[in-house]
Amino acid sequence: MRVLGVSGSLRRDSHNTSLLRAAAMSLPPGIDLELYDGLGDLPHYNADLDDEPALEPVARLREAIAGADGVLIATPEFNGSIPGALKNALDWASRPFPDNALRGKPVVVVGASTGMFGAVWAQAEVRKVLRTIGADVLDGELPVSHAHLAFGPDGHLTDAGMRDALGELVAVLATRAGAAEVVAT
Repeated sequence: MRVLGVSGSLRRDSHNTSLLRAAAMSLPPGIDLELYDGLGDLPHYNADLDDEPALEPVARLREAIAGADGVLIATPEFNGSIPGALKNALDWASRPFPDNALRGKPVVVVGASTGMFGAVWAQAEVRKVLRTIGADVLDGELPVSHAHLAFGPDGHLTDAGMRDALGELVAVLATRAGAAEVVAT
């Protein structure tokens, strides 16, 4: 089983990419997390460019989502909302509507920020967009505040409660993705 990890940050040393790597360490055996790294390659969404065949970066995003059993999104919060690059990727992934790659796909949203609220507003906004797209958005959130202090040298979250909460969310995603996989076959 494969989970696609999408970091909403383009920053090389992103705390949200670190959060995805920490999630990969807590996945049950037999489940792999693949980090999607093409967020910065996507052009700004423009319906005039949304033709078949899709532009290469767009096709790559849609194929990565379609090929995954579930999606784990880690978002920072920019000015109280979704980072532009992540929103742009979701706009591209939402097409063609209603039969897009995210339709019915199990998705969990988590987030990290250096502030004290752990990107809770951005997480809520991402979940709203995903529900509109038609994704199977799982309940639960994980706000990782003070992210610059949250990870140990081994890449794990230093707070045991936070580590357990991340593990639980990932386990729920794996269970839902496995159930979706059984239904699809």
